[in-house]
Amino acid sequence: MPIEGAPKAVLPQGDDLALLGLMQLVSPALPIGAFAFSQGLESAFELGWVDDEASLGEWLAGVLDDGLTRCELPVLARLQQAWARGDGEAIDQWDRWLAANRETAELAAEDSRLGASLARLLGSLELLPSNFSAEATALPERAGYVTVFAWAAQVRGVAPRQAMLGFAWAWLENQLAVACKALPLGHTAAQRLVERLRPALVAAVDEALELNDDELGPALPGLALASALHETQYSRLFRS
Repeated sequence: MPIEGAPKAVLPQGDDLALLGLMQLVSPALPIGAFAFSQGLESAFELGWVDDEASLGEWLAGVLDDGLTRCELPVLARLQQAWARGDGEAIDQWDRWLAANRETAELAAEDSRLGASLARLLGSLELLPSNFSAEATALPERAGYVTVFAWAAQVRGVAPRQAMLGFAWAWLENQLAVACKALPLGHTAAQRLVERLRPALVAAVDEALELNDDELGPALPGLALASALHETQYSRLFRS
């Protein structure tokens, strides 16, 4: 069922304000607890699959190519467009599709907890859909992180392509922060990986925007195994 009133909730923003709104959304200082999750990377360290700068770069490039490019990024664009046209049925469909593609309990918990945390933050800033008009429908119940991020980007006036780039950048920064804490990886090495992977982020967004619905779906068996094993890992710094 379309979300009546939702398009009215989108505030007219200039390019500068939209950029600042995106920077706020992807900042490591955003208080939603993203720093607590490694997305299976800590288990990859423990298993010896990733143990230095080179292997970390290969792992990240693989997750980007076979994960974000075919899952979070294209669905983020679809969700943001659905919010723009007030299509509640599409929003619910893609939110449930993302939940179904979380292959372990830890990955599912991360998505739901970050979504809930971001929703609480937006509520405190009076930026949830139901805060704008009596007609606007709220977020889906227990909406995942990507769904809430898409709403926040839309209400901030961020174009879908820039929202996708920001989302991918936040993922990369978080993964490198995990590596700096759990590996003998210095900050200079992390910056070398940023330089190496920045063009890959752009290419991932380009590819994600070209994918049809039937081409979507992550193919990350190694990450799924690492995440599942992390649930019983003896010593760990992160929740996933």
